[in-house]
Amino acid sequence: MIGAFFDIDGTIYRNSLLTEHFKKMIKYELLDKKIYDENVKKTYTLWSERVGDYDNYLLDLTKVYVEAIKGFSVKDNDFISDQVMKLKGNRVYKYTRDRIKWHKEQGHKVIFISGSPDFLVKRMAEKWNADDYCGSTYFIENGVFSGEIGPMWDSEHKIQALNKFCKKYNIDLKDSFAYGDTSGDYTMLNAVGNPIAINPSKEFFKQLRADEQLSEKIQIVVERKDIIYKLDLNIDIID
Repeated sequence: MIGAFFDIDGTIYRNSLLTEHFKKMIKYELLDKKIYDENVKKTYTLWSERVGDYDNYLLDLTKVYVEAIKGFSVKDNDFISDQVMKLKGNRVYKYTRDRIKWHKEQGHKVIFISGSPDFLVKRMAEKWNADDYCGSTYFIENGVFSGEIGPMWDSEHKIQALNKFCKKYNIDLKDSFAYGDTSGDYTMLNAVGNPIAINPSKEFFKQLRADEQLSEKIQIVVERKDIIYKLDLNIDIID
């Protein structure tokens, strides 16, 4: 069996599912906007003005989010999560949307492995007809979120999930595909015969270029505005 492993945030989805969920919690007044303003706004502003790092923004957001969702009811969360999918679920890259369709047509196992909350990854997997999925586990006690999580946003956890799916579906990695955009996807892409980096971050791009073995088989795909193109790892990085 051939597998096609997809990261979600920045690879399929054109933003972060966690970010959208966080914003909806504030919009529906289930979370005080002051929490965002005091803890996340500064790093977001730096990133949006292109003088800060996107990974730092997401790290700050995730820390605040994990604490903010503690005590949040499953009932309220289901409503917010459904709204995220209804209003934002189609905001995906054309390239990866078409690749998911192609893999399904070939009979490959399409699997989403994401650092976003499992309840959002589940909905995204259902929406885009993935065969299986794995996200960060947000534990529940007595109908509310406990504040404990099982993370899935780093390379170590993602490769563990990938190996688990390989055993489950008897997947042959040398003929399989993986898609990602940041360093957290490195081990996942390194494990397969057909790795594709989608709009890679600068840190990830340099990491790929420094890996002699991976650089020989990696494809770099960029989607901007209405054009999709491939890059060579030997391009000049201006900044």
